[in-house]
Amino acid sequence: MPVEGTWDLNVRTPIGTMEAVLDLHVQEGTLYGTAMGAGEAVELRDMALDGDRLTWMQSITTPLRLNLAFDVTVDGDSMTGTSKAGRLPSSKVTGRRRQA
Repeated sequence: MPVEGTWDLNVRTPIGTMEAVLDLHVQEGTLYGTAMGAGEAVELRDMALDGDRLTWMQSITTPLRLNLAFDVTVDGDSMTGTSKAGRLPSSKVTGRRRQA
């Protein structure tokens, strides 16, 4: 799958830029992922890849307890898009795949 790998992610939120590392991999034809950042590791849920559009959900507890919905476009080794937490404004997301 074209999204597999380790990604350095930046999320520009109203309280500052948050950094995370995504690990995306395929197992038996299904896409799985983990996000690590702010001292916690969380599993990505409801992952879907439609062409170059990747979406997923995740819950975090730091700095606030939030449920996040991500919607990004993957172009080679970069991704751009948004993250949304409930009624809060969308946050800009950028990512870069680490080279093996």
